[in-house]
Amino acid sequence: MPGNNYNCNPSTPRSRLERLLRERELRRSNRVLHPTEDGNRQAELLGNDNFLTEGENFGLSSEEDFPEGVAAAKAFADGCEWKEGRTPKQRLLVVANRLPVSAVRKGEDSWQLEMSVGGLVSALLGVKEFDARWIGWAGVNVPDSVGQKALTKALAEKRCIPVFLDEEIVHQYYNGYCNNILWPLFHYLGLPQEDRLATTRSFQSQFDAYKKANQMFADVVHKHYLDGDVVWCHDYHLMFLPKCLKEHNNKMKVGWFLHTPFPSSEIHRTLPSRSELLRSVLAADLVGFHTYDYARHFVSACTRILGLEGTPEGVEDQGKLTRVAAFPIGIDSDRFIRALELPQVQEHMKELKERFAGRKVMLGVDRLDMIKGIPQKILAFEKFLEENLNWRDKVVLLQIAVPTRTDVPEYQKLTSQVHEIVGRINGRFGTLTAVPIHHLDRSLDFHALCALYAVTDVALVTSLRDGMNLVSYEFVACQASKKGVLILSEFAGAAQSLGAGAILVNPWNVTEVAASIGYALNMPADEREKRHHHNFMHVTTHTSQEWAATFVSELNDTIVEAQLRTRQVPPLLPIQVAVDRYLQSSNRLLILGFNATLTEPKDTLGRRGGQIREMELKLHPDLKEPLKKLCDDSKTTIVVLSGSDRSVLDDNFGDYNMWLAAENGMFLRLTMGEWMTTMPENLNMDWVDSVKHVFEYFTERTPRSHFELRETSLVWNYKYADIEFGRLQARDLLQHLWTGPISNASVDVVQGGRSVEVRAVGVTKGAAIDRILGEIVHNKGMKAPIDYVLCIGHFLPKDEDVYTFFEPELPSEAPPTVPRPMAANPAMTSVPRISTTKSGSRAARLKKQRSLSTLEKRATVHGIGNAWRPTLMRDKMSLHEGSSVLDLKGDNYFSCAVGRKRSSARYLLGSSDDIVTLLKELAEGS
Repeated sequence: MPGNNYNCNPSTPRSRLERLLRERELRRSNRVLHPTEDGNRQAELLGNDNFLTEGENFGLSSEEDFPEGVAAAKAFADGCEWKEGRTPKQRLLVVANRLPVSAVRKGEDSWQLEMSVGGLVSALLGVKEFDARWIGWAGVNVPDSVGQKALTKALAEKRCIPVFLDEEIVHQYYNGYCNNILWPLFHYLGLPQEDRLATTRSFQSQFDAYKKANQMFADVVHKHYLDGDVVWCHDYHLMFLPKCLKEHNNKMKVGWFLHTPFPSSEIHRTLPSRSELLRSVLAADLVGFHTYDYARHFVSACTRILGLEGTPEGVEDQGKLTRVAAFPIGIDSDRFIRALELPQVQEHMKELKERFAGRKVMLGVDRLDMIKGIPQKILAFEKFLEENLNWRDKVVLLQIAVPTRTDVPEYQKLTSQVHEIVGRINGRFGTLTAVPIHHLDRSLDFHALCALYAVTDVALVTSLRDGMNLVSYEFVACQASKKGVLILSEFAGAAQSLGAGAILVNPWNVTEVAASIGYALNMPADEREKRHHHNFMHVTTHTSQEWAATFVSELNDTIVEAQLRTRQVPPLLPIQVAVDRYLQSSNRLLILGFNATLTEPKDTLGRRGGQIREMELKLHPDLKEPLKKLCDDSKTTIVVLSGSDRSVLDDNFGDYNMWLAAENGMFLRLTMGEWMTTMPENLNMDWVDSVKHVFEYFTERTPRSHFELRETSLVWNYKYADIEFGRLQARDLLQHLWTGPISNASVDVVQGGRSVEVRAVGVTKGAAIDRILGEIVHNKGMKAPIDYVLCIGHFLPKDEDVYTFFEPELPSEAPPTVPRPMAANPAMTSVPRISTTKSGSRAARLKKQRSLSTLEKRATVHGIGNAWRPTLMRDKMSLHEGSSVLDLKGDNYFSCAVGRKRSSARYLLGSSDDIVTLLKELAEGS
């Protein structure tokens, strides 16, 4: 950023990478200095140092039953406690659907709490940098205030804060919208079929309950939030939460993480509430996913559905950047490695080895769910037995299927299907003493599970679609001695991390999976060891603790970068101040853009009401009356300055008493007069034909694109075309231009949001404004100086020199990197009259020389050489007659960018609706 070099401490990290590396080294050094703190921290947080060994859910925490919660935490400086010279613990609020405890009521005012576990719980407990409290639903309905107070008090001892949801909200929000709509859609299972109108109505009621529940979570966060806290929202249950939080406090630091897959844009666009959910998530500062594919799908959805700009860092909307990145979660690998040394685990391992002596052990550990691919896995094993007679009595498949959603008919049907397949295969290939498949419809305790992992030769993870699937990580962590083989579905998120060491398969291809089973069972020892070493290094390095610390570190750095960017974002226009100054002035000039300024607002895809708008630009109907009043005011002069063609301005403003400046100010007329040109005499237009051929070619091959041929420029527009395809075509078009038609031409290429424009050099709004101003002054016979200027427009960066035209010139000795002074408080700032005397700076003189028009250069020559140009123009005009009549004070100049946060204008206006409000107030004052 400009100016950083002048006040930056040499030891302060200047780049994003430097900051993140420093934080990483600090985390590592803290772990070395205080290695025993993690265990104490867990006991302190949960009051139970054994809770992690009970109720293990096999790492399936990235799915429906993810025990997510909240951690309250305050940032680095304000209010933090420093202990023994250490850095302060960061206060963190991590919000999720469920608390890491389940509550059971024992009386009117007493509760029993049972701990649950999962990836997020162990991840946050293992990072000592956090001062964590958990916020979420306790899984129980508590309608009475006495019970709520008692439960709140009991949970406070566990550093948990409850959100109280009634049964109806839970049914509609959790069972309805979350698990019936979002969860299937995010796993590519599609939306439920609507066979009755009542079904559609229930969808809407579920969505309303979803938004209401998210607001209830936000209310609890607001109650416990302290300035500087970081709020970490989790999973698809809380996609509306970032928006609710930011609307309450825009300075709140908010991150959001999804623990399931995010589908491709073609799948997500089928969701009726697609846009609302995307915009709500984009309110966060940092959005995280398990894999790059999920992050890419999210950015693509924002681009294709919302029409926003996707960048390498995330999604940008009018200058506001939401960072999007991949943060693969891990496990607490040390916990599994240490567990293998425990006596009870060793005893389990001994029993299993004796039980399956002489047979290779294959293992599957899954929730009994549609997405886990259990039927496909068993059928692939059946095919393997069919094709490999010699393996039938030498291999056994142990399938642990943890029941879930037992009251849902589809899951009951899946259970019956699996049992039928297992029974058929065991009947077909089993003997009196052994069967090929051992199927368990229940979970195992932590010690038994670790022992099972350790004795397994081949692990089968064949998910049809999985956010991450940490079973593969747990298996690798327990395989230090056995060095077994992992067969992993390419549709599981873990494939992105463990793919190099695992055998990747398509679970739908039963033949491929069967062949992979044979390859794994016959794999040479040296290959097994190499594959295991690769995966083991990843699992032990990319732990759940490192995942959590990395996300929070990135979130903190994202906030730092956002603060650096917002220092250059102008403030919103103080409308009342602008109106008051307008009323106090005697000779006013209003310079207004047209497209996206005086037109009706539309979405970023150029649509209105879901359909493509008509091509022609139309004046906002609410502006017709205010503009009429302002034009009739003798003290006010209005100029509409646009890049549009003359005919467009004629159609919209022909009935108003104002000045029209078309094609970026190159053509000018008073609505009661004829068009005249302000183009420089030596404007070279020889390049037009060759550029036109290129534009025609790309218009033909880009559906819904078009180009406009103007007298000073050519514009290729693809705002109605497919966003991503249009951008690819624009990139290709630019390469064609630079290598051919304009390689040696005196032209500027201006890239807009959805357009590419080629102009002759010097054709900008700022370059034309002095000539336009001089013509206006001469025409009106203006005697009194102009003492008020309001300049509003949605101008491209190339044309923002119109804003700086009225600003004071920088001193000639000022370094070029220093930005021009911004009038933060217009009532306190005075801008001297713009002067063009010999004492002016060299930069000022050069600027005025560049803006000389044909009239200024030819005081005695009549007419214009090129016959195709309009020639109705005055013969003589005193040098800089336009700028010489300005007598502005700083508090009487208002330059406003519309909907473009990065701007050289002094102020911002959100949309054309804000312009309607402003011009109505000015008109009423007139």
